[in-house]
Amino acid sequence: MTRAQSEALSRMLREGPLDLGGEPAVQRPLLDGLLTAHPLPDDVRTSDGVLSGVPVVEVEHADGAHGTVLFFHGGAYAIGSARGAAGMLAEIVTRTGVRGISVEYRLAPEHPYPAAVHDALAAYRGLLDQGVAPGSIVVAGESAGGGLALALLLAARAAGLPQPAAAFVFSPWADLTLSGSTLGSKAEQDPALSSAALRTRAADYLAGSDPADPLVSPALADLTGLPPLLLQCGSAEILLADALRLAVRAAEADIAVELAVTPHAPHVFQGFPAVVDEAVVALDDAAAFVSRHLHGAARP
Repeated sequence: MTRAQSEALSRMLREGPLDLGGEPAVQRPLLDGLLTAHPLPDDVRTSDGVLSGVPVVEVEHADGAHGTVLFFHGGAYAIGSARGAAGMLAEIVTRTGVRGISVEYRLAPEHPYPAAVHDALAAYRGLLDQGVAPGSIVVAGESAGGGLALALLLAARAAGLPQPAAAFVFSPWADLTLSGSTLGSKAEQDPALSSAALRTRAADYLAGSDPADPLVSPALADLTGLPPLLLQCGSAEILLADALRLAVRAAEADIAVELAVTPHAPHVFQGFPAVVDEAVVALDDAAAFVSRHLHGAARP
C-alpha cells in the first residue's frame, strides 16, 4: 500500500458520514446507500430468495455456479444488509464462478442475540435441506458478519450438522467481551472503528447475554472440528487482536488456518479494491482459497 493510497483511504473513512455507534435507524440507510452507490459488474446478476424463512440475496455470475459461498455482512450486528454486501460478494463470485448467497439476518437492537445466530443456522440448514452438499459450501463474512460466520460453524457443530468445506472471514469482530489488547494499542491508527462504538453495539446485541458465550465471541471458543479457515485483517485496526486470537485457537484445535495481516491496512480494506492495491491482492487470495477448497465439489 503506497503512502498516498493509505492516506486517501484513511481520509475517506475518517471524514465519511457513517457513525457505527450512531442511531441504527439513521445509519442503516446511510450505509446501504454508500455500499450500493456503484453498480455491480455487467456479468453479475442478483435475485431475492428465502432459505428456511430467512431472506437472502443471491449473487451469481452469468457463466453459472460451481459451489456456494454463504456470506454474512458486517455492521456490528445493528446496521448493514444482504443487498449492501452484494458488491463485496460479487468480487468473490466473479473471481471463482461460485454462487454467492448474502444472508439478511435480523439486526439488533430490535432482535438481539441469539436471533442472528438462529438465522445463520437456518440459512445453512436450508441449503443442506435443498440437497446442497456441505463440501460444496464455503461460509464467509466480514466484521460482525465474520464473527457470525464462525458462530454458525460452532452452532452447526452443536446441532450435529456437517461442516462446510471451509470458511473465510475479513476483519472479524469475534470478541464481544472487548478484551483484545489492540482496542487500545491501535486506537490512534484505526480510521474506521472506535471502542466506544463497539461497546454501544455490543450492548445492543447482547441485551444482557453473556459476552463470553462462544456463539457471541468465537475468539474465546474451542474451535475443534471446524473446517479450514482463512483470516484476513489489517494491522491498522482495533480488531486485529480478534483475528490473531482466532488463529491461535484454530491452531490449538488442529485446524488448517491461514492468517494474513496486511500492514497499515484498516478494517475490511477488502471493500476498497479501487483505492488500494492490497485489497485486490486480498480478494484474489480469498478467491483462490475458495477455489482450492471447492475443487471437485459436486454442483448444487
